[in-house]
Amino acid sequence: MIIDDQHYDIIIVGTGAGGGTLAQKLAPTGKRILILERGDFMPLEEQNRTNVDVFKRERYHAPEQWYDETGEPFSPQTNYAVGGNTKIYGAVLMRMRERDFEAVPHQEGTSPEWELKYSDFEPYYTEAEQLYRVHGQTGADPSEPLHSAEYPCSAVAHEPHVQSIVDAIAAQNLHPTPLPLTLADQDDDPTGDSEVFGIQPALQYKNVTLKTSALVTGLHTNPSGRIVKAVEAQVGDQAILFTGDIIVLACGAINSAALLLRSANDKHPHGLANRTDLVGRNLMKQQMTAIVQLSTSVNSGTFPRSVSVNDFYWGDDNYDYPMGHIYNTGGLLQDVIFAESPPLLSVLAKVLPGFGLKQLAMRSIGWWAQTETLPDPQSRVRLDKGKLRLEYTPNNTEAHDRLVYRWMDVLQAVEKSVKGFQRSGVYPRAEVPVQVVASQCGTCRLGSDPATSVLDLNCRTHELDNLYVVDSSFFPSCSSISPGLTVIANALRVGDHLCHL
Repeated sequence: MIIDDQHYDIIIVGTGAGGGTLAQKLAPTGKRILILERGDFMPLEEQNRTNVDVFKRERYHAPEQWYDETGEPFSPQTNYAVGGNTKIYGAVLMRMRERDFEAVPHQEGTSPEWELKYSDFEPYYTEAEQLYRVHGQTGADPSEPLHSAEYPCSAVAHEPHVQSIVDAIAAQNLHPTPLPLTLADQDDDPTGDSEVFGIQPALQYKNVTLKTSALVTGLHTNPSGRIVKAVEAQVGDQAILFTGDIIVLACGAINSAALLLRSANDKHPHGLANRTDLVGRNLMKQQMTAIVQLSTSVNSGTFPRSVSVNDFYWGDDNYDYPMGHIYNTGGLLQDVIFAESPPLLSVLAKVLPGFGLKQLAMRSIGWWAQTETLPDPQSRVRLDKGKLRLEYTPNNTEAHDRLVYRWMDVLQAVEKSVKGFQRSGVYPRAEVPVQVVASQCGTCRLGSDPATSVLDLNCRTHELDNLYVVDSSFFPSCSSISPGLTVIANALRVGDHLCHL
């Protein structure tokens, strides 16, 4: 094994929303920073798939196998590249609502209270929106939390055929609202991500080093077990030890938990920071259902997603519990998660004579219905003879079903006033399968009590003095909003803490 001859002030493992943002925040401090990324730079043509090719199975899947609770293998849809999953996400950066940080009753239990509140995150949400050039509009959504500043860029305009749907939704006394989107405003790469807004700015500083194709395989502690002394990574054919004063994991909620478990030693026999057996537990990801609205007119299949509806976020007149979040997919030739949910259009193309996959995608409007799941210690990441297993059971399912059917009622009403739809009242739909691990969170929850949490309020592990986690692992609950902006805001918050160490 080779020991790298450099010693770093901070080592960051991962370059996604958490790691890339943190690197940008810390770069101006002059601290010697090493960033380790298991993937490489993603070719531009792979980032911007806008044709039927996105429906090919496993295009954006990791070259490895994980296992479900029955022991069946699957290839996860997770992206190993500079920028991580932000290279393939939908670029929606939305704030959690104030009540999401409180204890919220649901039909199947209570979503736990965060010890940090919306007010703790609000200035960092604002900083994150400025950094990632979020295009949005405040004031139109009744669930929208307080903003101390406007979005830095104007909202993305709806495509004309989407605008007619938006108008019809508004006519139902609902509040369709522009989606907040991060955009780089570059012709060749329009979507904002953590490579563009995190890694690239960080690398302008001479004190920052990025090593790609560096798969971190373990963390090594000092004899007392209180300090991580070295990070072991496989770089090509060589195993290399990198030493640093502060170690930050940002591998994603699943892989960060797995790395802690793999790093077990005599002082931490069940994995690092895992004395209370909480590492890997309480895995959450929102329930997501793809809904297809069939059209008689043709669209480009590549238009941006642009509208959300949160009127049912906290329930409706017939249901006293939160239901969730609705937003459009944008063109179906570019939504890589929709293409897997399961391959709805592939099935429809077989049963609708004369329609190929591309033709069908260009005659469809896609919608996402997204609902919170509750933390469950039995939903977890664990290692079984070295194999990574996801033992995950969705919950809060009635709330999600109600959201889906409520939205189909809205679509039926829309089609009475908007031309160009089949008006069949039939909306093909499917939930995302287990291999789509979008919005994963919660495996190393944050809190002040070491008996009930893995991380303290600064996202430092309770059991190791120099080990931090800044991906979505820290979430005590997941809300119905995708976690991207909260991960970015939290990385900026933790970055402020680390700047002063």
